[in-house]
Amino acid sequence: MPRITGSYPDDLDLLIEGAVEAGVFGGKSDALREFVREYFEDHENERIAAAVALYERERITLGDAARLAGVDRWTMRDILREHGVKLRVGLADEEDAASEVAAATELEFDDEGSHNEESRVK
Repeated sequence: MPRITGSYPDDLDLLIEGAVEAGVFGGKSDALREFVREYFEDHENERIAAAVALYERERITLGDAARLAGVDRWTMRDILREHGVKLRVGLADEEDAASEVAAATELEFDDEGSHNEESRVK
């Protein structure tokens, strides 16, 4: 898990410390993780902007961008186009391939559609 170092006002530090002492959070790191998680859950546009920026700088794949943005891959593709970001085609390396495989395993298929296709083949 990555570590970050930052500064914030003394009053926020005291509030976080108090929340930890009150048992609201297990520690300062838990509190900060929760704050950041809630921020991105409540601010969809900022979450999408972050995913677009990371994809544009070739830090993540389309599948990763979609996951971070909280949308499906096709919607993410449309969002990237709306932002004027050129889509990358193909796999950059083995890590990219592994990421695409992981994203593919999360796909859900409608069994009913498969059943209808099978009945037409017979």
